[in-house]
Amino acid sequence: MRVLLLLTIALLNACSSNPPLVKPAPSQVYKPAYPNKIQPPLHNGVPQNYYKGSIRSGAFQRPAALEPAVEFWRKTYTSWYRSQVAFHDDRYLNVIYEVMVIPGIVEESLTTEQKEIIKSRRDFWREQLAILDYKVRTNSPLNWNDKQLMAKLQTSGKQLNTVLMGADSRVRFQRGTRERFVKGLEISRSYDRQFRKIFHDAGLPEDLALLPHVESSFQPDAKSSAGAVGMWQFTKGAAKTFMPGGDKTDRRLDPIASAAGAARYLSFAYSKLGDWPCAITSYNHGVGGMKRAQNQVGHDFVSIVETYDGPAFGFASRNYYAQFLAARDIASNPMQYLR
Repeated sequence: MRVLLLLTIALLNACSSNPPLVKPAPSQVYKPAYPNKIQPPLHNGVPQNYYKGSIRSGAFQRPAALEPAVEFWRKTYTSWYRSQVAFHDDRYLNVIYEVMVIPGIVEESLTTEQKEIIKSRRDFWREQLAILDYKVRTNSPLNWNDKQLMAKLQTSGKQLNTVLMGADSRVRFQRGTRERFVKGLEISRSYDRQFRKIFHDAGLPEDLALLPHVESSFQPDAKSSAGAVGMWQFTKGAAKTFMPGGDKTDRRLDPIASAAGAARYLSFAYSKLGDWPCAITSYNHGVGGMKRAQNQVGHDFVSIVETYDGPAFGFASRNYYAQFLAARDIASNPMQYLR
């Protein structure tokens, strides 16, 4: 199994290699990949992020404040197996209370009993945090367990009182997805070159081809409870707008057609929102939702993640961009993370 995994990783590295940095000649004319569709913003007649240097390094902002979340998702994708559950703070993702092994035989779907065990353990941590909060507020003596829990909270790097306030209501659990992510890496070999060409030809960063790691783990027939379908998880409404011509067949199940639709969507989102953190997050939260966030909080993405409280802007939306960055890290260097 280990030999097969190492072979898979070696092939992935070969597939994801980038060509040398090349800038188009000043006289080169940009031809839109999708005529009659909204195109990326232009700079001196050339789409932003068209240049290889921008595509490879400068396209995706990476604020230091997001690194704890990025590291959390790297662990979820590569360190924790589906038989493991991490109990953590849903705002400060470097605060991890425990990583528990789920008892019994663990399949992709958990049994009712296993779900109850996880919920019971979550309630345990909620109770412990409520007790600690009371003791701190009343200056009551702390026992050894209390001090250990305080040490976990202090890994956030924030003031203890700030993190402890409401911590009992923020306990969340996250199952590991290492097996699923590795399978997604294997499947992605068949699509990486075509996907990258689609985004390159659209004048967009080629690494947007990695977004299915977050959406579906590259499962072509994936379906969500919200009605999204396919590797790129398009809803019917979004497909009608960005994947025209699918009246007779559901083109959402065609990975190549869906990638082209994703390129159209992300080009549109970037033209409306002006940066990749917001444009990529809009793939989960919608362009209108992210525009409301910018209008309320401003264009600083970290401020949006930390303070925006708009409708439906929950854990998934707050973490979507960090998940993408984590997936990009792993796909760019699987040997480092999948040892």
